[in-house]
Amino acid sequence: MPPVNEGTVDRVLRVVLGLTLISLVFVCPKTLWGWIGLLPLMTGLVGRCGVYYLLGFSTCPLKTGTSKR
Repeated sequence: MPPVNEGTVDRVLRVVLGLTLISLVFVCPKTLWGWIGLLPLMTGLVGRCGVYYLLGFSTCPLKTGTSKR
């Protein structure tokens, strides 16, 4: 499983975007394209983005003074 690679601001924006897109399914214009909002919603809730992982990109701040053994 890829490491957490999304910072707090990135995660909040993804959740808000996902919920906004999903709301399109239930309110005007009632389009099924709103279900595409599940992708940013899930990545925002989990904190892991596969595209970020593949590109070696991260918005998560590095923790200083910690080491893995």
